[in-house]
Amino acid sequence: MSDGDLFKLYSQRILALAADIPHTAPLPAPHHTAKKRAPLCGSTVEVALDLKDGRIAGYSQNVRACALGQASAAIFGQNVIGRSRAEVQKLRDDLALMLAGQGPVPDTPFGDYEVLTAAQDYPNRHGSILLAPDATLMAFEQD
Repeated sequence: MSDGDLFKLYSQRILALAADIPHTAPLPAPHHTAKKRAPLCGSTVEVALDLKDGRIAGYSQNVRACALGQASAAIFGQNVIGRSRAEVQKLRDDLALMLAGQGPVPDTPFGDYEVLTAAQDYPNRHGSILLAPDATLMAFEQD
């Protein structure tokens, strides 16, 4: 990866997002938890959810990932409260298609994922970018 590629990939916006991840304080007694690891890079995201009427009412995340995974967790965390499982699944699917170059940037309120389009050319980073929605989907399945 050239210096120019690195600069493009790790833009100021991505680094700013990575430095400001919301919902990092643990929930006191979460209803659901899950931890997901990206096998190619070892990044992990652990999430905890409180649900009300099938929607996320409380959310926390512990993110140990590269700047791209952290930026993704920041964008996800800014918009996750109030979302249903179906909305998280749609975001995850749309994001995966965007990263594969097969779809547009996810719809509002997740449009900030546009900043991660530069990662399309780096499939080894896609798993880290998908960690927050993947872990959240896993948490929805916990009893």
